[in-house]
Amino acid sequence: MKKKEKITYKKYHYLIILFLTALSAAMMYPMIWTVLTSFKSNAEIRINRTKFLPEEWTIEGYVSAFEKAPIGQWLLNSLFITFCVTAAVILTSTLMGYVFAKYEFKAKKPLFILLLATMMVPPQVTMIPRYLMIQKLGLFNTVWALIVPGLVTGFSVYLARQFISDVPDSICEAAKIDGAGPFRIYWSVVLPNIRPAIGSIGIFTAMMQWNDYLNPLLMLNDMEKMTMPLGLVIFNSQRTSDLSATMAAATMIMMPMIIIFVMFQKQFIKGMTMSGIK
Repeated sequence: MKKKEKITYKKYHYLIILFLTALSAAMMYPMIWTVLTSFKSNAEIRINRTKFLPEEWTIEGYVSAFEKAPIGQWLLNSLFITFCVTAAVILTSTLMGYVFAKYEFKAKKPLFILLLATMMVPPQVTMIPRYLMIQKLGLFNTVWALIVPGLVTGFSVYLARQFISDVPDSICEAAKIDGAGPFRIYWSVVLPNIRPAIGSIGIFTAMMQWNDYLNPLLMLNDMEKMTMPLGLVIFNSQRTSDLSATMAAATMIMMPMIIIFVMFQKQFIKGMTMSGIK
């Protein structure tokens, strides 16, 4: 009986793996096709767009993309905005999470509930108020119009707070006895113990910021200050005939985030699966 159960378990185990592999391949196909198509010539793409591998590999699409649009500047803009927002969110979320997790003060619960409530509000609802505030601050059509509103996010604070709550109070108390102040405890005790959360917050924030299209569309109107997703839409509308260059630009949008996720996927998965609810 046990032997039959073992054989049945193995059979279903392999079926599940096969199903997940097929599902992953279907999800990855458009991205892989885009990358491979970027190495085809325009003539080859027009003849057969569905063909997977290029007959003749060429980088003319990448050369054309850099010649016909300020792709380099768009990349720098996206990198600068993504780096600033990600670094700021990691700092603010871990500091606020530390305060909410390890300190008692008046209005702690109402403030935390208010913070959680911001996660329930669709971003589209705050678009007009955010646009008006950016104009009032004189930040319209600058990269700071995309950086300042994203300095704090409710989800990141919540995730950091959940992890920091699991850091034993005894370690923090021992650090206090040794003469460490609040910031020293935060830097030397708390941060090393929540690396998976930092990795998750960093990757999640970077991906959201890098792929953001709507906010740059609202806040930017100067070609030189655009980000890659917004620039790609404009580039595609102006260069519909240059499919190779369009695929090259799309590949340059995808690759940085894919590389970052592959490098830090363990931290991201740990951060998403290990956080408890308290």
